[in-house]
Amino acid sequence: ARRVTDYLVHWAETTPDHSFLARREQLPGGKTGDWQHVSYAQALDAARSIGQALLDRGLNAERPVVVLSENTIEHALLALGCIYAGVPYCPVSPAYATVSQDYDKLRHVIDTLTPGLVFAADGARYGKAIAATVAADVEVILAQGALEGRKAGTFQSLRHTPATPAVDAAMHATGPGTIVKFLFTSGSTKMPKPVINTQRMWCANLQQISLSLPVLAEASPVLVDWLPWSHTFGSNHNFGLTMMHGGTLYIDDGKPTAALIGETLRNLREIAPTVYFNVPTGFEAIAHAMQHDDQLRRTLLSRVKMFFYAGASLAQPVWDSLFASAEREVGERIVMASGLGMTESSPFGLFVTSPDVRAGDLGLPAPGLELKLVPEGDKLEIRYRGPNITPGYWRAPETTAEAFDDEGFFCTGDAVAWIDPR
Repeated sequence: ARRVTDYLVHWAETTPDHSFLARREQLPGGKTGDWQHVSYAQALDAARSIGQALLDRGLNAERPVVVLSENTIEHALLALGCIYAGVPYCPVSPAYATVSQDYDKLRHVIDTLTPGLVFAADGARYGKAIAATVAADVEVILAQGALEGRKAGTFQSLRHTPATPAVDAAMHATGPGTIVKFLFTSGSTKMPKPVINTQRMWCANLQQISLSLPVLAEASPVLVDWLPWSHTFGSNHNFGLTMMHGGTLYIDDGKPTAALIGETLRNLREIAPTVYFNVPTGFEAIAHAMQHDDQLRRTLLSRVKMFFYAGASLAQPVWDSLFASAEREVGERIVMASGLGMTESSPFGLFVTSPDVRAGDLGLPAPGLELKLVPEGDKLEIRYRGPNITPGYWRAPETTAEAFDDEGFFCTGDAVAWIDPR
């Protein structure tokens, strides 16, 4: 595709009533109810209306949209509206606004991007952060709630804006070089860096993923996923491949923490994914639960073709436990795959192509991606060059220049070793 919205338009025309997104109804007291679904036709209709509202406000790369929200239906539809209209957006880690006490990282994001509109899922949850970081002349839109001492618009006002031919023209004017979004790096050692994500990067990477994982094209994929859209794994990778292949993404309000893993297990007892993505701590909790939870084991393993983890190393005993549960339930092992990537690579970079995979294996470069291994002391640094690599960091020419070597390879700073030293 030239743009990821081509996939949305395609599925809205060919399977308009097929469920694209689903999330449990949010009930009082933090409880969740039945699944609420959004079809591909409904998603496209929302994208056109919201996109029109953003065009009416004159938003662009210099005045983008900043999103303060967990994974929600409103967050997804707003993102699709931005992509459709060619207005860059930035999903910010909710922790910057809800856990942080000084809001330093959120302030850094706001100051770097100079947004023309800030969307927040809830006025009560995000109100303090907005008051501390968002200038009074910046429009704020809320999915629910209100802000103390400040006027805010509603998500529904965006959703019900009448679309005109102008928004379709804006979509057709987007192409490979159009900036889709800004994703900030984790900022674990320094302030987060704003990674430019273009249509070329995202579309190329989705093609690389699909060539590496042909199982995705065998049937419409079903995902049950909690991974945050402020991170490239959850947004570019999982949200993107769902849309590319006309699948269904069940938004999981659980997380691999003691307090929230129960919600993930509840969802996996009910919805059978065809592929399942998680981080090592999530797989560890699921592997333990499957040893004694018959319903979880039966549903999760009923049609899943592949497990995939990233973000850290997965201990071999966890793999062994997952394999044992699969052999017990379906008579064979479910392939556990992994790889290596980063925000700057959209993220899919390396992928393990052999089913005979062990903990720590990273694999081979995705189709179309070149690798260079550069000795650094007693280690090897891995460097990338390809269509899925970012052109650089937003409004940071010096940082961008430092990130690439004289042959145009992106310097990852990641150290790797050969599986076979010989």
